[in-house]
Amino acid sequence: MRSRDSILEATREVIGRAGFGGVTIAAVAKQANVSRQTIYSIFGSREELVSQAVAERLTMLTGAFADLLQNSDSPLELVVGIAVEGRNRILGDPLLRVLALGGGANPMFDPGAAARTHEYCMALLAPAAERFPELAGRLGLVADVGMHVGWSVLCLDSPDARSDDDLRAFLTTWLAPLMESFTKAGSGEA
Repeated sequence: MRSRDSILEATREVIGRAGFGGVTIAAVAKQANVSRQTIYSIFGSREELVSQAVAERLTMLTGAFADLLQNSDSPLELVVGIAVEGRNRILGDPLLRVLALGGGANPMFDPGAAARTHEYCMALLAPAAERFPELAGRLGLVADVGMHVGWSVLCLDSPDARSDDDLRAFLTTWLAPLMESFTKAGSGEA
């Protein structure tokens, strides 16, 4: 199991350093100090290797949002918190930064990327429906908004240009009418 973990970490390091186009079995083997055959025997292909390296990191990212769910007083606060915290974690992690912002061979920009991202957002937000009943039946819309807001925050709002507090204030102002409409719709005021 140690080889598997070291290979996945080496893969993330290669992606962070050279982008997705720079990921070869040979480069990862050299970084992990294992043979190419070892990588093939564990993962089978370059695509599976990259997929597992990315999936593990995204799973860790999802876990980081559990505290936000427990500590948010409203769906608006939760969505804004996810955007701000997501920006910090994604831009602070070499693999996730390349995944979110890189182009070319990056799997985020293939034709199925939006559908996969929406599915990920739905899974991330699913526990919020229990805590915030007004989201029932609206998670698809919230996930879609979150996906678009999240990419815009990553691409347009670097922490150097807009602080977390300024980003939080902007997103709260921008998203408040949408999130308030959920409460009104739930109470029959819509």
